[in-house]
Amino acid sequence: MTISSPYAARRARLAAQLGANGIAVIPTAPERSRNRDSDFLYRHDSYFYYLTGFTEPNAWLVLSGSGRATLFCAPKDLEREIWDGHRLGPEAAPEALGVDEAFSVAELDTKLPRLLENSAAVWYPFATHKGLETRIDGWLSAVRSRVRFGALCPESQRDLCGPLDEMRLIKDTHELDIIRRAGKISAQAHVRAMQASARMLHEGADLREYHLDAELMHEFRMGGSQYPAYASIVAAGANACVLHYHADAAPVRAGELVLIDAGCELDGYASDITRTFPADGRFTGPQRALYDIVLASQYAAVAATKAGNRFNDPHEAAVKVLAQGMLDVGLLDANKVGSLDDVIEQRAYFPFYMHRTGHWMGMDVHDCGSYVEPTQLAEVSERKDPLSGEILKNRPSRILHPGMVLTIEPGIYVRPGGGVPEQFHNIGIRIEDDAIVTPDGCELTTRDVPVDADEIEALMR
Repeated sequence: MTISSPYAARRARLAAQLGANGIAVIPTAPERSRNRDSDFLYRHDSYFYYLTGFTEPNAWLVLSGSGRATLFCAPKDLEREIWDGHRLGPEAAPEALGVDEAFSVAELDTKLPRLLENSAAVWYPFATHKGLETRIDGWLSAVRSRVRFGALCPESQRDLCGPLDEMRLIKDTHELDIIRRAGKISAQAHVRAMQASARMLHEGADLREYHLDAELMHEFRMGGSQYPAYASIVAAGANACVLHYHADAAPVRAGELVLIDAGCELDGYASDITRTFPADGRFTGPQRALYDIVLASQYAAVAATKAGNRFNDPHEAAVKVLAQGMLDVGLLDANKVGSLDDVIEQRAYFPFYMHRTGHWMGMDVHDCGSYVEPTQLAEVSERKDPLSGEILKNRPSRILHPGMVLTIEPGIYVRPGGGVPEQFHNIGIRIEDDAIVTPDGCELTTRDVPVDADEIEALMR
């Protein structure tokens, strides 16, 4: 099957940035041993897949500034294919992947020095593949051994992450279509988990976090997803106050909240959804009070997510609503922390909201791309962090453009402590959706699972 044109178009765009005498070397991810005779489930390198659409391990792409693409891949081996599955092989790769030539990966060390010869700069992703720098050095050493024959050795090494990160930051139509489909699959998985929770508790079952994790995985695979995009967080009760808690064996009890942060990966692209819901389908008064604050803060952040605004704008909009809500319900004592402006300036909300409101999302759930506006790198200021006392460097936040994809995920996490109203103890709430930036606002790709508290209760009935 021939890989469609988006990959060739990306290679051409990248080649144009390498310079006429530049050359790029991009490996895919290695296979990783889990234990004896067993590997972890394989997942390709995102940069490599972005440029090739090729999912097999043990492969390399070499791209010249002229746009010539050379692939190295595992050779056909009928005996190994009986055990490990079909291999494309270098003979079929040019037609299937649209590359100019392909060779067995066994020839990599022989052919790479000749490909690097007479190039001015060699580009590769820095600090992403252990040992890659050493292999590059070895190939360059082989080039230098031929200088007496007139060969020129590249004089500089450049980080390929920079241009690739900028390309990946704005998604093309091919990518956005997959991200939308991944969001729908994940949303249905959350719906399934919510309804299973209410049903099993109403039936008197011994419900555990791993039961809900299983419901998520079932729906991911039934929808055609290859894997979870990350280890699913299924946190019941007080566990929801642990930000990176993983689904375990804790009981899910009526009267408590469940926080699920989970999303599938579909055809190399992630989704990322968080919903918090009452395990038995009905919010208590204190739960609802905090939930409505978080939901209002998310709506404020969504309204601030649009082309022309800054990446920080949704976070600042969410913090303003969260901080006021904390004052209103007594999580923060105005007599001690002052006004809303004081709370924000001093970050007095931090004990209850300690993370940012979003991150880039795409092939990686925390996707690549700078959060600083590249046209304003020289505009540096300093500020003193009110909590740590550390002097921080500030640069203007990234300007949002259509096609960027980010998450919007405010929350409140209340651990027991002095002065913390008891009715809120051990309540953790986060609401997260995936947003595609559009010229006039943003498109939420994950709202097939409800966020309004009344709608969640109706769904779980």
